[in-house]
Amino acid sequence: MIYPSIDEMLQNVDSRYSLVILTAKRARQLRENQVAKDDSSAFKEVTSALEDIHSGKVTYKRIKNGIK
Repeated sequence: MIYPSIDEMLQNVDSRYSLVILTAKRARQLRENQVAKDDSSAFKEVTSALEDIHSGKVTYKRIKNGIK
């Protein structure tokens, strides 16, 4: 079972496409911060990104050319 569920996640974003892009960008940020710290612990960036989006820690702004 995936938590948080996609149905719950879609309440915070306007489409599945936006959810995928936002998750990928957040996971990339988390990975870059982990490399900068040189931390070798088992860290799931995508899961953490989804949890951040679900909790409202990460938001997005739709612009004409994409998401910022």
